[in-house]
Amino acid sequence: MIGIAGGPEKTRMLVDRLGFSAAIDYKRDDFLDQLRHRTPRYVDVFFDNIGGDILNQALTRLARGARVVLSGAISQYNNADAAVGPSNYLTLLYRSASMAGVAVPVFADRYPEAMAQMSHWLADGQLTSLEDTVHGDIETFPATLRRLFTGKNTGKLVLELEHQA
Repeated sequence: MIGIAGGPEKTRMLVDRLGFSAAIDYKRDDFLDQLRHRTPRYVDVFFDNIGGDILNQALTRLARGARVVLSGAISQYNNADAAVGPSNYLTLLYRSASMAGVAVPVFADRYPEAMAQMSHWLADGQLTSLEDTVHGDIETFPATLRRLFTGKNTGKLVLELEHQA
């Protein structure tokens, strides 16, 4: 399993702490070259949470019958212009691949099942949860939220509100 993250510290973490076999740094200018090097036999499943140019480049590496899962598009959320969609979508046709979105609220009726399974995986070490906790007050919220869009956080970003007397 190959992960994609921004910066050498995060890519090292994917391999050293989270067990990925390799990692690609999307912040480097040679992203596509890294992707080609790490996927000589192409990609069977691409789980995308970034969107934009990263998704576009990943589509060029799809194997026949590949599946692309869209879970987010963090690179596009603050885009002042129109969102950048995949211009390489014809690769889906050429590779007989599919792309589908997965929105968590659609599965609200299965939350208890998911919580039970993920709790089990966390307890036996099959799943690792990373949290980046910021301690502050409500005024800290805007700066903390911006961390999501600048890549300054690692893992789930949590603002822990300090008790005000």
